Amino acid sequence: MEYRRLGTSGLKVPALSFGAGTFGGQGPLFGAWGNTDAREARRLVDICLDAGITMFDTADVYSSGASEEVLGEAIKGRRDQVIVSTKTGLPMGDGPGDAGSSRSRLITACEDALRRLGTDYIDLFQLHAFDAGTPIEEVLSTLDDLVRAGKVRYLGISNFSGWQAMKSLASAERYGHPRYAAHQVYYSLIGRDYEWELMPLGLDQGLGALVWSPLGWGRLTGKVRRGQPLPASSRLHHTADYGPPVEDEHLYRVVDALDEIAQETGKSIPQIAINWLLHRPTVSSVIIGARNENQLRQNLGAVGWTLTPDQMAKLDAASGKTAPYPYFPYQRQEGFARLNPPAVAPPPTAQPASRTRGHGPSRRIDPQRC
Repeated sequence: MEYRRLGTSGLKVPALSFGAGTFGGQGPLFGAWGNTDAREARRLVDICLDAGITMFDTADVYSSGASEEVLGEAIKGRRDQVIVSTKTGLPMGDGPGDAGSSRSRLITACEDALRRLGTDYIDLFQLHAFDAGTPIEEVLSTLDDLVRAGKVRYLGISNFSGWQAMKSLASAERYGHPRYAAHQVYYSLIGRDYEWELMPLGLDQGLGALVWSPLGWGRLTGKVRRGQPLPASSRLHHTADYGPPVEDEHLYRVVDALDEIAQETGKSIPQIAINWLLHRPTVSSVIIGARNENQLRQNLGAVGWTLTPDQMAKLDAASGKTAPYPYFPYQRQEGFARLNPPAVAPPPTAQPASRTRGHGPSRRIDPQRC
């Protein structure tokens, strides 16, 4: 297993990590994902560790804490071998203090997560959503306290917009609070919105991407195809409305390209879709899920090989879409520049072309060319 730095932090994480959303499944969404108990979870953790997957991601909202509890049981006796990542911020109840990132909520959520996980520290503690009702300074100072107390080691965010992430990072810089190391994001061949704002921000600010739902909410499993009904066993019958939307024709166009590459490589559609993500800028780790041992072993086949440049280009073309405003003018300019290269190479600039953590001039990143 390849290990990568989480953004510009010192934490090294495996290229693939395991999402524990299937553990202890309860309710209409998480119950449809899976209901792995502690015994089965321990077996899946065994397989992960044997393959070099050492990071396990969960959240308090997954099955109302049951996922954290099952994960805690599965890693018991080998806490020093794993990286535990969890999230908080989404509603855990109907009370006024049951959601968000207030000081009270964060302290309580951290203590609850530690108890459920059966540990005295969390390797990566992430905000599951931006809380517009709590001052950023209050959020960051509380997280700083948790880090200084040794209860949390690294910090991250999930599902933030560009301005929310940048304002938080700027505040951390101003007041000397720990910076976020990770941004857990939705990113897949049928969902590339991440590239237009959040990826350039991640490159500029040193935020490592942890990718959730790399198979497009279960649509890139190879079971969803043009002209065929959705299989009766597909969880999309119950969960499609919860996840990211995608136009049918766009999905089928991507699946057609994946089919061609599957025939060339002998790899499965999910393995190809995950492998493509592993070669994208800013991606520190792709979170894979599995309801059983067979699914897990299939997903493990996404590493240890590389798509050719032509295959990457074919997937880029099939999955590419017109960027949203204000990015589509830049996208068109890049396309024009590729078709009309200058007759003479431009002189080198006196300044570096890119920057990190806000120092030096910046260039626009075109993900289509990365």
